[in-house]
Amino acid sequence: MTNSSDEKLHVVIPAAGVGSRMMTATPKQYLPLGGRSVIEQSLRIFIDHERIAGIVVALAAEDSEWDRLAIDTRGKPLIRVGGGSERSQSVLNALDLLAQTHDPQDWVLVHDAARPCLRLEDLDRLLDSVMQAGTGGLLAVRVRDTMKRGDGTGRVARTVERQDLWHALTPQMFRLGELHQAMCDALEAGVMVTDESSAMEHAGYRPLLIEGSSDNIKITQPEDLRLAEFFLRLQGR
Repeated sequence: MTNSSDEKLHVVIPAAGVGSRMMTATPKQYLPLGGRSVIEQSLRIFIDHERIAGIVVALAAEDSEWDRLAIDTRGKPLIRVGGGSERSQSVLNALDLLAQTHDPQDWVLVHDAARPCLRLEDLDRLLDSVMQAGTGGLLAVRVRDTMKRGDGTGRVARTVERQDLWHALTPQMFRLGELHQAMCDALEAGVMVTDESSAMEHAGYRPLLIEGSSDNIKITQPEDLRLAEFFLRLQGR
C-alpha cells in the first residue's frame, strides 16, 4: 500500500513531565542545549521538514516556561494542548484534538520532548518505510549488550537472549485513527502504555521496526546533556 498525497503528517510532542532525575527545578525539556532549550532542539527538525503539516505539544497546566520561548515555526501550526500526569494521557489529549479536525487516515509521529538528537536521515527512513508499507512503525536500535533479568532482590535471575531484542526509540508513527482508538482502548483496559507501539500491539498490530541511530538519546540524567551537545555538534546543529 502506498501513501496518498492527501494523507497529512502530524507530530505530537508529550512535554508535561518534570524530569525529576535531572535534579533541577526547571523541567528538563527547558534546560539549555546548544544555544536553545532541549525542546526547541527536538522541535526544530520537524519545523524544518517540508513533509510535516503541523505539531501539537502537550504541556502541563502549570507550565510557565513555554510562553517564554521565541520559536520560529516558519508558518507551520504549533498548537498547545493540556498534558496529563502520565505520558500516555498527554499523547491521548493531543490525539483527541487532532481527531476532531483531521482525517483518521493521516499519520501521526509521536516524539519525546527530551530526545533532541534525531537525525534527518533516520526521520526520512521512518517516513518512507512506514508510508510505503502503509502500516505503523517506530525507530529502534538493536540490543548490543548481554541482557540480564533481575530477580527483584538485586541478583541475576537469568540471562536474556539478546537476538531480536531492540531498544525502542521515537518517533513512533501510526495512522491517526488507529492510534487514537488503540490508546483509548488500552487506557480503558488498564494496560500499561509505555509507548505508542505498546498500545498498538495490545490492539493486535505488529509495528515495523525501523533501524535508527544510537545517538538518538533521551535526556534523563544530567550527564546526558553533555552527550547530547556532543552529538548535535557532530550533526552540525
